[in-house]
Order: sequence, then structure tokens, then C-alpha cells
Amino acid sequence: QVQLVESGGGLVQPGGSLRLSCATSAIIFNFYRMGWYRQAPGEQRELVADITTGDSANYADSTKGRFTISRDNAKNTVYLQMNSLKHEDTAVYYCKAEGANRNYWGQGTQVTVSS
Repeated sequence: QVQLVESGGGLVQPGGSLRLSCATSAIIFNFYRMGWYRQAPGEQRELVADITTGDSANYADSTKGRFTISRDNAKNTVYLQMNSLKHEDTAVYYCKAEGANRNYWGQGTQVTVSS
């Protein structure tokens, strides 16, 4: 059973930082594009950032310059460093492993930006 285990969400003030983590198995980590998506209440799920096995990263326009996605090959973990957080970043953040034939999702972690 494929698992994507997310952690690191929470409550933070505007301008603050959080780091999300997503750990999975080596089989998934080494062969799948890994990404972070988010879904705010009443909104569609949207891409935040993703990264290939070759460390090529892609960001949504709304997160460029503030968020950084990275991979730790030794820990089979992908991170999302989020800086300069804004109210509009409030959402449930999901980790995704994207393969040629199927995708896997984590359970989601809540990020709330509020003063």
C-alpha cells in the first residue's frame, strides 16, 4: 500500500514561515514526480509546486519567490518551505506522487495564516 505521510502544517501569522514534509517509500520517491497542491474552502485544488526526480522544480505564479520545493533522497522526503505567508495561502495542503500510469495523494495537512 502506497503511503504519503505529510506533516508540518499549523497556524502561523502573516509574514511567517512553515515547512511541510511528505515522506514516502523509495520506490515511489525515486520514480515519481512529487508535488504539493492545496485546496481552500469552496475552491478547486491547485498546484503549488512540483519537482521531478532530476530536481527540476515548477511553481505556481502565486508562490514563486516565496515557496521552495526540495527533495531529500536519503530520507525519501519532499519538503515545501513556505516563507512570507499570506492570508490567501490558507488551505489544506496535499502531497502528490505523479506517475506515468497513476497518481497517489497524501491525507492533507491544514495551513492557516491568521493574525
